Amino acid sequence: MEKVPLSVVTLTKNSQEIIEDCLSSVYGWVEEIIIVDDTSTDKTLEIVKKYTDRIFIRKWIREGEHRNFAYGLAKYDYILSLDSDERVTTQLKEEIINIFKNGPQYAGYNIPHRNYIGSYWIKYGGWYPNAKLKMFRKDKFKYEEEAEYHPRAFLKGKTYTLRSDIIHYAYKDFHNLFSKLNHQTDFEARKWIRDKRKMNLRICMGKILSRFIKFYFLKKGWKDGFIGLMMALSSGLYQLMTYAKYWEIKNVEKINKQK
Repeated sequence: MEKVPLSVVTLTKNSQEIIEDCLSSVYGWVEEIIIVDDTSTDKTLEIVKKYTDRIFIRKWIREGEHRNFAYGLAKYDYILSLDSDERVTTQLKEEIINIFKNGPQYAGYNIPHRNYIGSYWIKYGGWYPNAKLKMFRKDKFKYEEEAEYHPRAFLKGKTYTLRSDIIHYAYKDFHNLFSKLNHQTDFEARKWIRDKRKMNLRICMGKILSRFIKFYFLKKGWKDGFIGLMMALSSGLYQLMTYAKYWEIKNVEKINKQK
């Protein structure tokens, strides 16, 4: 099979349980696989060596900065950013191959995500198709580097949304969901402080309620049963946890000023 002139860039951190399925979904039909590893201490590096020798070790500090560094290592004009908990489906593989047979016409390509918690595919509540910009020209794309988490993406040029999916094992289970919420809201609270965002309990409660209504009712999360309810509640919980950490930081700052 003739390989596609595409660089797959994957970031890893103690990903031994999931990285093999990720890399095997692109191995053999793309020209380049790049791994940027955040000092893994498990068998991640041992596994990825079977798929590529383009392996770089770099400590994660800020997400945008880290991703931009990784994308800058690519040899080819187009990059497929594939996280270690993501898989390229056979249908997506064929769609991408056809794009390169005819020559890419767009600066970026949005790819639908089939998100899972455990073995359950979350179909409602805004979780599907949930297309994200995953394939792009490296000279047209950049993340903001200041954000610690969920940086804004900047693309110069037009985009196109593909039909086929990336499989995304978003959460191993509810424990993993709550663990990620705890981790993510640490960064979000610091972002609120850094941006000098005006926030109080009334605003927070309004956001919690509006998010639940949006994801559970308007986007039909209720069709996913108990899991749909939990995902809608978790979107509100994200706001509540962030506000609690924001309030705590502000309160500590206030106490320190009074000393």
